[in-house]
Amino acid sequence: MTTLSPLDSQTDDAIDALLDAAFGTDRHGRTAYAIRAGMRWLPELSYALSDDAGIFTGLLQSWPVALHCDDGAETPLIMVGPVAVLPGRQGEGFGKLLMDRLIADADTGAKAPLMMIGDPEYYGRFWGFSADATSGWRAPGPVEQRRLLSRDVAGASPLAVLSGMLGPR
Repeated sequence: MTTLSPLDSQTDDAIDALLDAAFGTDRHGRTAYAIRAGMRWLPELSYALSDDAGIFTGLLQSWPVALHCDDGAETPLIMVGPVAVLPGRQGEGFGKLLMDRLIADADTGAKAPLMMIGDPEYYGRFWGFSADATSGWRAPGPVEQRRLLSRDVAGASPLAVLSGMLGPR
């Protein structure tokens, strides 16, 4: 039986090993790391997935970030990702299971809209992410503008179209 647990049930070494396996040891140079620099992932919206044999197979991390608006205001956001699954287990639905859980939990308890860098066709089709509100967003590194996605959550103020730089909260 596949099991979802809080990510803090895993050691930092196990998390790093899974992320290295999924994304490579050079992953720290990606723009997403600059956006969330110095932040700790949010325990209430970060998950570990273990397979039927109890092997740590996948994870999803969520991070407190913000859009530092051009007018000086700061808009809190929750950055989704990475969603990581061991390479030999990708394509088995584990990533979708992790995202489904995140969306269910975010819609009942998140205090800020979600954002991510991802494939708009995939994340839009299954979970309602879009680039509709992100055309004025900038990132501290290279990113395709169409891949900057956001999603409103129940209970948080809807995200307006704003301009600014993404960064840690």
